[in-house]
Amino acid sequence: MSSIIQLLPDHVANQIAAGEVVQRPASVVKELLENAVDAKATDIKLIIKDAGKSLVQVIDNGMGMNVTDARLCFERHATSKIRQAEDLFSLATKGFRGEALASIAAIAHMEMKTKQDQDELGTHIIIEGSKFVSQEVAVLPKGTSFAVKNLFFNIPARRNFLKSDTVEFRHVMDEFQRVALAHPNIHFTFYHNGSEMYNLPAAGYRQRIVGIMSGKTNEKLVPVNEDTEIINVQGFVCKPEFAKKSRGEQFFFVNDRFIKSGYLHHAVMAAYDGLLKDGSQPSYFLYLQVPPNTIDINIHPTKTEIKFDDEQALYAILRASIKHSLGQFNVAPVLDFDRDANLDTPYHYKDLEAETPTIQVDGTFNPFTDDKTNQHYSKSSSNSGSGSGSSYSSGSNSNSYSGGYSKRVEPTASWESLYVGLETESIESSPFTFENEEVTSSLFNDDEIEQATQGTYQIHKKYIVSPIKSGMVIVDQQRAHQRILYEQFLLNMTVNQASSQQLLFPLNLFYSSGEMELIEELKPSLETTGFVFDEAQTDHIVISGIPVNITESEVSLVIEQLLSDLQDGIPANSYSQNDTIAKSMAKSLAVKTGSYLTEKEQDNLVNGLFACKDPNISPFQKPTFITMRVEDIDKKFAL
Repeated sequence: MSSIIQLLPDHVANQIAAGEVVQRPASVVKELLENAVDAKATDIKLIIKDAGKSLVQVIDNGMGMNVTDARLCFERHATSKIRQAEDLFSLATKGFRGEALASIAAIAHMEMKTKQDQDELGTHIIIEGSKFVSQEVAVLPKGTSFAVKNLFFNIPARRNFLKSDTVEFRHVMDEFQRVALAHPNIHFTFYHNGSEMYNLPAAGYRQRIVGIMSGKTNEKLVPVNEDTEIINVQGFVCKPEFAKKSRGEQFFFVNDRFIKSGYLHHAVMAAYDGLLKDGSQPSYFLYLQVPPNTIDINIHPTKTEIKFDDEQALYAILRASIKHSLGQFNVAPVLDFDRDANLDTPYHYKDLEAETPTIQVDGTFNPFTDDKTNQHYSKSSSNSGSGSGSSYSSGSNSNSYSGGYSKRVEPTASWESLYVGLETESIESSPFTFENEEVTSSLFNDDEIEQATQGTYQIHKKYIVSPIKSGMVIVDQQRAHQRILYEQFLLNMTVNQASSQQLLFPLNLFYSSGEMELIEELKPSLETTGFVFDEAQTDHIVISGIPVNITESEVSLVIEQLLSDLQDGIPANSYSQNDTIAKSMAKSLAVKTGSYLTEKEQDNLVNGLFACKDPNISPFQKPTFITMRVEDIDKKFAL
C-alpha cells in the first residue's frame, strides 16, 4: 500500500497558519505594530483604508533590516527574537514565533521598504500571495514600512466572513489602543481614510490614557502603585461613580503586553466590593511587571493569555493595592461618620519629619504705649471709676458720656404703633365643612364597591395580578413595560413625528473616539426618537433636547446601553437599525424588577400592555403574562 502522508507545500502551510494568526484586519495591525515596537522605533504611523480591508500600512523609524534579513523575514519560523527553546522563558519582545509576516504575505498583496541607519540604500520588496514579485534597491529613510493591500484576495470565503467597516474599524481601534497604551514613550499617529484619528506624542502613562480615551478621563483616575518582590503594580483605576454597564475600558498589561485575564479581573472587582451598582464594570489601566521566567506567554495563538506561576499571590497583591488606593484617596466610604476627612494625613506625608515653624518677634512692641488714636477716649474712661463717668436717662432715651463726648439717639416709636389704623371689628367666619377621614359605605352603591375590589395587586415587586372573568392574569412588570416602550419608540421612529422636550441647560456627554464614531452613525435614528443634538466634537456630544418619556438623568444610561448593544455593529437595514435602537431604549427605560408601583401605575401598565399589537411576548421573545383559570385553581384545591 502506498504512503498517504505527505508534506504540504509552503504556500498551503502559510495559508493554514494565517487562519490562526490573521483573523481580520485588526490582526494585521497588531502584528505589524508589535514588530515596529520590537524594532525599537520611537515614531510609529498607522495608515488604514476601508477599515483595513484595502490597506494596512505601518511606518516606523526603527532599526530596519539589511538585504538578507529583508528577504528572510518572510520565511516561516524566521525570527530575530529568540535563538533556542530556553529563550521562551525569558521573553522581552512582543513576537517570537516568526509566523506573522509569512502568514500575512500568503493572503495579501504586501510591499516592504526597509533601510538600516548605516546603509546608504534600502530594500524594496513586493510579494503577492507568498510569491516574490520584485526586489529592488531604493533610496529610503531609516526604518521599515509594511503595506498590506487587498487582504484575503485569494481566499474569498474568509473575506466574506468579515463584518461591516464599522465593526472592523472598531477592532482595529482596539488593537491600536492596546499597543499605544502599553508604550507611552513612543509617538503614535493613526490615520483612517485620510483623516487623522490619533496623534499621541511620547508622554507618561496618565497623559497617554487621557489622550486615547477623552479629556474628561483625567478626573476619573485614581493612581495605583505597589512594589513587591513578586510583582510591581502601577497604573490607574477609575472612581466607582464612573463605572459603566459595558466592558471595554479594562486593560491589563503584563511586561508591556496586553492580556486578558478573568482571574485578575475578579481581583479588581473584589477590591470594588460594595462600591459598585449591580452589573457595573469599573474602568482600569493596570501595568504589571513580573520576572519573565514566572510567566508563560506561549499558550494562545494571539498571545493575549498568560499563565502565571503564583496566581493566588498576584490576586491578593492586586486586590490589596487597589483597595489601598481607593481608601487613600477617600473614594471608599468609612464607618466613622463623625470623622473630619479634612484632618486626615495623606499617605505620602506620614513618613516626613515635622519642621519647626519660624516665629518672628517684634522687640519694639509695647502694649502700654499711649496711642494718639486712643487719647480722646481715655479721658472719659478715667472718670468711670467714680460712678459718675456715664449716666443713662430712661426718660429722654439718650446716652450721656462724660469727658465732653455725647451722642443723641432719635426716639423710637413704641410697639403699639405697628397696629395703628387696623380695624378692631371682628371678622365673622363662614361655617366650614370638613370631610371625615372615614369613608362610609353610603357614599358608593353596591355595584361600585364590587367594582373597586376588582383591582390589581403587586406581588414581590415583580408581578402584577389582575382578576378577569375566567380567573386571573399574572403580568411580568418589566417585560410588559419593555413591550409598551418598544412599540412606542418604533412607532415614533417609523410613522409619527416624535416629540421632544428642550433642556434648559444642554447636556455634555464625553465618549471615546470609537464610541463617537458609533454615535455619529446612530444620530439620524436617535433624532427620530426625540433627541436633539447641538454639536458633536471629537470627544463629546451636546444634547439640547430629549424624548418626552426620558428624564435628564436617564440620557447617559440610555446611550451607554445603546453603545453596549451595538458593539458588534450597526445593522445595514434601516428597519433593523430602528428595531435594535427601540429594543435597547426599551430595555434601559423599562421599570425594573423590585420597583414598587402604585395601583394607578399597575392599571396603566396592564391596560397599556393589552393595547399593544403583540402583548404576548416582550421585544426579546419572552412571555409577558400568564393566565390562570378558576378551574385550574379549583384543581389545585381538589388534590
